[in-house]
Amino acid sequence: MAPPRAVYEYWFSVKHPRRTTTPRPVCGLPFQLASFLLKNTPPIGRPFSAYPMVDPIENAKRTAARKAVEDHFNPTARYIGIGSGSTIVFVVEAIKDRNQDLSRILFVPTGYQSRQVIVKAGLQPIQFDSLPSGVLLDVAFDGADEVDEDLNCIKGGGACLYQEKLVATHAKKFICVADQRKLQSRLLSKWDKIPIEVEPLAAHSVLQSLTTLGSQEASIRSGQLEKSGPLKTDQDNFIVDAKFKHPLFPKATTAEGVEGAGEDRHWAVETLAKEIKQIEGVLSVGLFCGTNGYEAEKAGRGAGGQKPVAAYFGMEDGSVVIRKAGEKDIVVNKQNEDKTTSLEN
Repeated sequence: MAPPRAVYEYWFSVKHPRRTTTPRPVCGLPFQLASFLLKNTPPIGRPFSAYPMVDPIENAKRTAARKAVEDHFNPTARYIGIGSGSTIVFVVEAIKDRNQDLSRILFVPTGYQSRQVIVKAGLQPIQFDSLPSGVLLDVAFDGADEVDEDLNCIKGGGACLYQEKLVATHAKKFICVADQRKLQSRLLSKWDKIPIEVEPLAAHSVLQSLTTLGSQEASIRSGQLEKSGPLKTDQDNFIVDAKFKHPLFPKATTAEGVEGAGEDRHWAVETLAKEIKQIEGVLSVGLFCGTNGYEAEKAGRGAGGQKPVAAYFGMEDGSVVIRKAGEKDIVVNKQNEDKTTSLEN
């Protein structure tokens, strides 16, 4: 459907200022809204469908992905992990757009969806269990549902958390890519549940144990169709989503002296993750915490870590916030990526 004539008149008055006195408002709309219509209105005779609207969240994900790939993708790498979710599509896109020889790189997916993204991009996938013994991935790119100030993450919103954790813990470094909604000081601030992958036979007993740990509400995640029953992971397991009353402390002991060991339902991330993992029937917990890849290497563990070494958050203004362990957040501006600004956490 063509836009209203008033929109055309406003568009024409701005594009041809010499033929009119001042730009007229569109049907009395505020100037900010009129400006938005101007930017997203096609020339006369062109349908709206020829000019699709840009989703600011999707654009933020793309910006973060491009910066993360620019900083951490090495064309000489042999194995690269590719996570799950909408943000990873832009990571693969950014890798392809570098126009480098990718023929010798093998990409390890964390699920069916990410494998399809790899294949459609013309890249070479390899299953995790086909990796040579003792080999670590050069880097793993993945998203997150929420990231705190210490780079602990909640993951599993897309029901791939077990394979995501396998890949993250077998990479030299895990790089998280997300949009500004995921940038928080504590977990469970905006994202209100912890995904847990469980053996179907034990699902109901797991629910009971989570209640004992203080979960206000724990439920088995349903599939897209209610009549089809619970959602199943790639491993044919169930996902339990557990809500807790308070946001989680990034560290076990806080400055206020709270230990985060469940007192008055206050938990620290790593403490709660360990408690949930001990429940019989739990395969994997959607809390990615503990050490990162650099720390694991320094400790001589011979494996990676659950936490990212860096997280990239795309902002709606086109900038990217970079969060690294033990450092202040850095903002890379859209206009000039050489200029960076430090933020207090």
